[in-house]
Amino acid sequence: MDMHTVVVGTSGTTADDVVAVARQGARVELSAAAVDALRAARETVDALAAKPEPVYGVSTGFGALASRHISPGLRAQLQRNIVRSHAAGMGPHVEREVVRALMFLRLKTLASGHTGVRPGVAQTMADVLNAGITPVVHEYGSLGCSGDLAPLSHCALTLMGEGDAEGPDGIVRPAGELLAAHGITPVELREKEGLALLNGTDGMLGMLVMALADLKNLYTSADITAALSLEALLGTDRVLAPELHAIRPHPGQGVSADNMLRVLAGSGLTGRHSDITSDAPRVQDAYSVRCAPQVNGAGRDTLTHGALVAARELASAVDNPVVLPDGRVESNGNFHGAPVAYVLDFLAIVAADLGSITERRTDRLLDKNRSHGLPPFLADDAGVDSGLMIAQYTQAALVSELKRLAVPASVDSIPSSAMQEDHVSMGWSAARKLRTAVTGLARIVAVELYAATRAVELRAAQGLTPAPASQAAIAALRAAGVQGPGPDRFLAPDLDAADTFVREGRLLAAVESVTGPLA
Repeated sequence: MDMHTVVVGTSGTTADDVVAVARQGARVELSAAAVDALRAARETVDALAAKPEPVYGVSTGFGALASRHISPGLRAQLQRNIVRSHAAGMGPHVEREVVRALMFLRLKTLASGHTGVRPGVAQTMADVLNAGITPVVHEYGSLGCSGDLAPLSHCALTLMGEGDAEGPDGIVRPAGELLAAHGITPVELREKEGLALLNGTDGMLGMLVMALADLKNLYTSADITAALSLEALLGTDRVLAPELHAIRPHPGQGVSADNMLRVLAGSGLTGRHSDITSDAPRVQDAYSVRCAPQVNGAGRDTLTHGALVAARELASAVDNPVVLPDGRVESNGNFHGAPVAYVLDFLAIVAADLGSITERRTDRLLDKNRSHGLPPFLADDAGVDSGLMIAQYTQAALVSELKRLAVPASVDSIPSSAMQEDHVSMGWSAARKLRTAVTGLARIVAVELYAATRAVELRAAQGLTPAPASQAAIAALRAAGVQGPGPDRFLAPDLDAADTFVREGRLLAAVESVTGPLA
């Protein structure tokens, strides 16, 4: 576990803190102000619970059963029962980092002082995170409204010492055993607390935050691989000139063009259209080469919008009902996942399109009729071996999957809770498919990297001088053990290793050692 500590206060959290807790095992700690806010809100809930008038979430049932007034003797049972009944997920276990993000973000809302739970409930959630205990959460069970109910319920079940959880050793055990082993006392829920643990967009938000972090790396990596392909195809870098992008001032487009231009600085391969005697002279490069900044840049601008929505949600207190500063406890609809769901779907669309244009450049590198002097399929001995023919097949299959994943989840809605919850966001589903899309996109970019570096090496063998940044990328890739075919051997394409090289940021680090920081 990372000894870095994230302090949770009353005003939300940051994307960096989410990633630190979810992926790096950072410890969490409640601020003194958060504890004070929790205590004050609880006093409000206790006062309302003592009154004869029914208050939703405090002394009533839930959803379509909200009209029933619950007597004081049954309220603790009510809170336990809502957790148990809502922990109805099915399917494969959700990834550890997703569950940690889910719990941390729920803790963020609890710490706001708007939920009415006791400080001890929030502290127990922090203790579970710090112990490395991860509740078993299942793939299916959330409609994204009223929040991620089933996933959050499975987390709440762990706080109660029930259900199953994964220990820090990765072994799944009964949650009660894990809590006892770490000296954590299970929570005995009181009025409002069961409901407060379940009503939030925390799962979809956590997956959005992590997807944005991954996509930022992938978009910069895609700028690099697009530049490598342009270089290998002897394309022109004149289309990357700042003055051309200034007259269409989309910010992301300008950033992508600048990244590509910096990668290509000092190249002896670019702008050699007239030197290719085997082809008719080229006036322009193909769209997949020439329009890379426009497509990559539009995706970058979408990431910027996604980060804006995520920042707003990270600053939010999402619960129903909420405790307001003036002492009122009010029902609301802030648990609806639409703002997050739309962005998740939009990001899946741009991931599919980036994958599509990336694959088109790979195909061009492999086609001897369009590669301007490169061997068929970049093979060492075409016919004796097939080169990277099937690597492109794999890439095409991934692109096809990303196109299917780009179909929006948020346009769907299936009414639930006896028509009380008659419009839902499907944000959890949007987040789950985006995670799959991000994984696929990394693989697609890795295939282009594998092909483009091979092609640039072949150009160097023809006596041309690649850009220093390209040489650095190739050297780092080869040092990582990712080898291409050579005259004395034929190796199966090591695409998984290239994928790891991209996802871990090693491509970016190698290029930035020459170019300086890229955006």
